[in-house]
Amino acid sequence: MSISSFSRVRVWCAASAVLACAAAAAAAPQAGATQQALARESCEGLRRAVAHDQAGAASGPLFLASYRPAEGARGEPPFEPALAGAAFTYDNALAGIALLACGDRSAARHIGDAVVRAVAHDQSFSDGRVRNAYRAGPVTEEKPALPGRWDAQRKQWIADAYQVSTATGNVAWAALLMLNLFQAEPSSGSAPAYLETARKLLAWTEQNTRARNGQDGYNGGRYGWDNAQRAQTWKSTEHNIDIAMAAAWAARASGQRDAPEHRQARTALDFVGRMWSPQEQRFHIGTKEDGATLSTEGSGLDAQLWPLLAAPEGSCAWSKGLDWVEKHHRFEAGYGFSRNPDGIWTEGSAQAAATLVARKGSAPEALWQLLASQRAGNGLYYATPASRISTGLAIGPDSAGADFYYYHWPHLGATAWVALAATGFNPFTGKTAASEATPSCPA
Repeated sequence: MSISSFSRVRVWCAASAVLACAAAAAAAPQAGATQQALARESCEGLRRAVAHDQAGAASGPLFLASYRPAEGARGEPPFEPALAGAAFTYDNALAGIALLACGDRSAARHIGDAVVRAVAHDQSFSDGRVRNAYRAGPVTEEKPALPGRWDAQRKQWIADAYQVSTATGNVAWAALLMLNLFQAEPSSGSAPAYLETARKLLAWTEQNTRARNGQDGYNGGRYGWDNAQRAQTWKSTEHNIDIAMAAAWAARASGQRDAPEHRQARTALDFVGRMWSPQEQRFHIGTKEDGATLSTEGSGLDAQLWPLLAAPEGSCAWSKGLDWVEKHHRFEAGYGFSRNPDGIWTEGSAQAAATLVARKGSAPEALWQLLASQRAGNGLYYATPASRISTGLAIGPDSAGADFYYYHWPHLGATAWVALAATGFNPFTGKTAASEATPSCPA
């Protein structure tokens, strides 16, 4: 998930993207008409986002804006200035992977190349990290620009502490983008850089977020301005499944029997396993600030679904987690972020569809129709059909309370998850549901 403070189905393909559209539709050959149309629509929306943010540049590294209001749309709340031109790393990693699912490798490489440059040339650090966000648009500088804006009234540059920080999950998703690109074109000239960058990112998490206090695993990352960053000492189930899958993939891709990512993957996966509650048949969201005490009160939909979608070794024990999701995260035809949610989370509803396709072979028609209904006029999909939904989480340690919300704004991350679900493409493995075996678990 990207943290920030803040309808109908039609079939259309640009002439230059017919082959990519066909690839998207063919990715889920057993899909119904709504799902197939949704694959085409969401892929076209991602391509439109690329064309918009390229701003006339023919090629080169590119970051996509995470939120872009639809012109003339009704019902959208006032846009948050801090989000204008902000390209969240998580959203861009998802978009790059989804573009691969859509058959558009060229556009995916533009985003991947921006991540490679960001890792190699940070504004202040040389340790292999990525920031939570960058400035959207073509990356023309050696060091990709960070987001922010000039406040003419206050006569000062305004930046956001979370956006310039580094969350562990975002680092892992950047690595997953690199690995998906490496797998898609292993013989291309860029492939070595993608694999090397993935391993640098994973090394950063090992060196900077490994925390053995209480529950051995990886903590939340680093938060704050460059001259005063501090560790986020809680641990997240979501972050650790991301690391587990990325590290295991990187170890395989390296071809090294003693690759350090083998141990990293096991550490992260063991943490995820400890977060599973056999009594409740669900995952705890992670630990509290001490890194040891389980956070048992709340729930995050992604923390429940991603271990099931990723399906690592041992995941059969978690199969009943889908029943818990149905009981505690369902909201009308879709799903909400938090336990007993106050509205539909489009991104999470698409994650549920992707997980159902991977684990059971299909998702309900009503769920596909719900997702289709969230398409905005600019081709992106709304983060939620409600004006605002809550998550029960805080953006960062400076927050006075649970101030992390999703709003009724067109969202890149939601669009990417819709495309991944509709095409049946699994971002944790780089394969489609049709090409990999669903885990065979005893009844």
